[in-house]
Amino acid sequence: MSAVLFQPTPARPAPRGTRGLLPWLRANLFGTWKTALATALIGALLLWLVPRLVDWAILRAVWSPDVQACRAAEGVGACWGVVAEKYRVIVFGRYPYEQQWRPLVATFMMVAMLVASCTRPFWKRWLVLLWAGVLAAFFLLMYGNVLGLSRVETDRWGGLPLTILLSTLSIVLAFPIALLVALGRRSDLPAIRAFCTIYVELIRGVPLISVLFMASFMFPLFMPPGFTIDVLIRVLVGITLFAAAYLAEVIRGGLQAVPKGQVEAAATLGLSYWQTQRKIVLPQALAMVVPSIVNSFISIFKDTSLVSIVSLYDLTGALDLAVNADANWKPFKLQGYFFIALIYFAFCFAMSRYSQWVERQVNAGKRR
Repeated sequence: MSAVLFQPTPARPAPRGTRGLLPWLRANLFGTWKTALATALIGALLLWLVPRLVDWAILRAVWSPDVQACRAAEGVGACWGVVAEKYRVIVFGRYPYEQQWRPLVATFMMVAMLVASCTRPFWKRWLVLLWAGVLAAFFLLMYGNVLGLSRVETDRWGGLPLTILLSTLSIVLAFPIALLVALGRRSDLPAIRAFCTIYVELIRGVPLISVLFMASFMFPLFMPPGFTIDVLIRVLVGITLFAAAYLAEVIRGGLQAVPKGQVEAAATLGLSYWQTQRKIVLPQALAMVVPSIVNSFISIFKDTSLVSIVSLYDLTGALDLAVNADANWKPFKLQGYFFIALIYFAFCFAMSRYSQWVERQVNAGKRR
């Protein structure tokens, strides 16, 4: 029997690093020849575009509110002077000029509450009472007529305070409605299931502009003579019902993803329907659709710009009000749109990043 010679296995190369800048570039930008070609083309486009954009937006831009200087730089540099001249009208709308400290304080309070509500130490039961106090203070500051504050009707509210108010309240009110509607669409009772289905399909079948038009102009025609509802409340109800219909479908998708065996196991343990939903089904369903829920929140925030069709001047409407009323600054309306686009981007980007943090938290137990 011939002897068997031992042949050692050749050493394998060390694995490539997966952390750091170079591994990230290799994996995301230069993984294959196609991605490398796309990276090169996009990089060349940026090298051509970015210097020109910086030259127009910064180097040759006019920053002072000087109409003559802006006209001299037209076509060469941006005119940010329109923002410097009209920023108070853009941010606060038609609110009385000498009283604009009130919407400023109210907006800071609302934003501070939103930030606090997104941090874990504030997730206590007293947060609901704190929200009630902040909302009451917001309306007292904005409307006035108490504590020596002059009264300002809601049709004069506008700009950023109105955008934040409508988006915040519509999100807060739409979420529980959407939760109930999503559960109702999966109910075993035909009447409840049919009602929820009709509501969702009816609202989703029309654009938000139609809903706002009906809430603002058509709904008062059905009211008794002498009975009126403030236009701000009507618009808020319209946006809330519209947002709830879309959120309900997002939540229903999460409910369908929960295995049916878990519901049967809960019934075996003797849990009631609401105990099963609250302790087993909803925590899993909502965790699976966090990105879609936040995407709906972002859409609600941006859709508030449509209230300008019913004579409520949010950020977009306030810009039109500020620029169109002054013929000298009207040619530089584009720079005003860039300004409010930056505000929208800041809020939407913050919501997006917070969504990613929440998603990592709820999926922490699934990581290996």
